[in-house]
Amino acid sequence: MANATPLSDHDASAALAERIRQANADDTPLRIVGGDTRVFYGREVEAGELSTREHSGIRFYDPVELVVSVRAGTPLVDLEAALAEHGQMLPFEPPRYGAASTVGGMVATGMSGPRRPWAGSVRDFVLGARVINHEGIEQRFGGEVMKNVAGYDLSRLMVAAQGTLGLITEVSFKVLPKPGASHSLRLELSLDEARRRLAEWGREPLPLSAAAWLDGALHLRLEGGPSSVAATRARIGGDELDNAFWPALRDQHLPFFRAGQAPLWRLSLPHRAPALDLPGIDESLMIHDWAGAQRWLRTELDAEAVRQACQAAGGHATCYGPRPAAIEPFTPLPEVLMKYHRNLKAQLDPKGIFNPGRLYAAF
Repeated sequence: MANATPLSDHDASAALAERIRQANADDTPLRIVGGDTRVFYGREVEAGELSTREHSGIRFYDPVELVVSVRAGTPLVDLEAALAEHGQMLPFEPPRYGAASTVGGMVATGMSGPRRPWAGSVRDFVLGARVINHEGIEQRFGGEVMKNVAGYDLSRLMVAAQGTLGLITEVSFKVLPKPGASHSLRLELSLDEARRRLAEWGREPLPLSAAAWLDGALHLRLEGGPSSVAATRARIGGDELDNAFWPALRDQHLPFFRAGQAPLWRLSLPHRAPALDLPGIDESLMIHDWAGAQRWLRTELDAEAVRQACQAAGGHATCYGPRPAAIEPFTPLPEVLMKYHRNLKAQLDPKGIFNPGRLYAAF
C-alpha cells in the first residue's frame, strides 16, 4: 500500500513559475538556490536568487514498489530519514555538504558517494522529473515506474546540468533496501598492493560496497547478507574500521580535505588507471576513492598540466572549492561537444535565464 504525504504544492510551484515567466520576459537571469551547500561546485552565477526551499515535501512514497517522488526543496536528510524508517536508502549515497542540502541540488550536481562504482550513479536511479521551463510551464518527464520509457529521457538530462536547462521541481527515484549487514575494515597496504588486491577481488562476487586508499592503508566496506559479509571479513582480515569513516569521506570531513590552501582537484579516471604523470606529485599523498577511479589531489600545479595528465589516462579533472579565477572548474569541452551543449541550451533556455555561466562561460 502506498505511503503518501499529501502536501499541497500549488502555491509554491505557481510562484516559481510566475517568477520564471517574468524573468524570461525581462531577460533577467536567475540563480537557482536550494540549500546553497554546493555553491563551491561550478562557476559563480551573478543573478537574482530563485529559491526552491518552500517547494518541499515527499509527494508519494511506495516502499513496496521501491519508488519515491519528492519535491526539489526537500532537505536531503528528511528524505533519507523517511526512507530509513522503511529500511530503504538512496543507493548512490549522495554527499550532503551540510544539513541544508536539498534534493534538487543533489540532482542538479549529480554527485554520488563511496558506493557509486558498485551501486550506480544519481542518473541511474532517476525515474522521472517535473521541470519548469523558460516559459514558466511545468512539464513532466519520465514517470514513477521503471517501465516508463516513452519519449526523450529529459529527466535524466537534468542530472548534473547544474540547473542550466530549467528548474527542477520534483524528482522520482528508484530506491533500494538497506543491506542486511555492513562492516568496514582497514588493511595496512602499499598503494601498489592495494591496487593488486582490488583487481583480484574485482573478479570475484565479494560484497564490496566501498574501497578507498589513504594514509598508507586500504579502507573497505562490506555490505550484503550477514553470512556473506562475515565470510569475506574472515577471509580478508585487517583491523576493524568505524563505519562513520564513509560519511566523513563522502562529505569531505576527513583531515585531508581541511589541510592546506592549494586548489582541490577531483580526478575521474578509468577503474584501473596507473599512477598519473604529474611532476612532483606523490600519489601516496592523495585519496584514492572508488577503488582508484576517483582520486583527490591538492596541488598548486598548473591546471593544464593536471588536466593533460588525466586526459592521457582516459579521464578528466574537476577543480573543487575556492580556486584562482584563471582555473575553470570543469574540463573544457571539445568544440564538437560544446556545439551540442550550446544548441541544447538554446532550445531549452533560449534567453539564458537559468544559472547562466554556471558550467561554462558560453552558457
